[in-house]
Amino acid sequence: MAIEGAIGVALVDYESGMSLGTLGGGHDLDLEVAGAGNTEVVRAKVRTLESLAIDDSIEDILITLRGQYHLIRLMDRGHGRLFLYLALGRERANLALARHRLRRIESELSV
Repeated sequence: MAIEGAIGVALVDYESGMSLGTLGGGHDLDLEVAGAGNTEVVRAKVRTLESLAIDDSIEDILITLRGQYHLIRLMDRGHGRLFLYLALGRERANLALARHRLRRIESELSV
């Protein structure tokens, strides 16, 4: 939540769609619902890469709304497939810096 413009963040298991932890959010952003919904986005993109026989992995996915950025950073650790989900207010966010900080958080995160 120290990332400029952060509204909320979640760590989500995209095999089950369950959030393993959340911070922020509130009545304007239900992080449990957002995490489950973005699970479908991740699954669809993974299936698309497989269908196209693209032998590569997804680093992150950006969804741009009028007032927000939603950044999904995939992690591949242990037995589960996880992603970090970060919602940012566009008026205060620096997208490049947020992506950099999220990458660093991922590298330091112990799951």
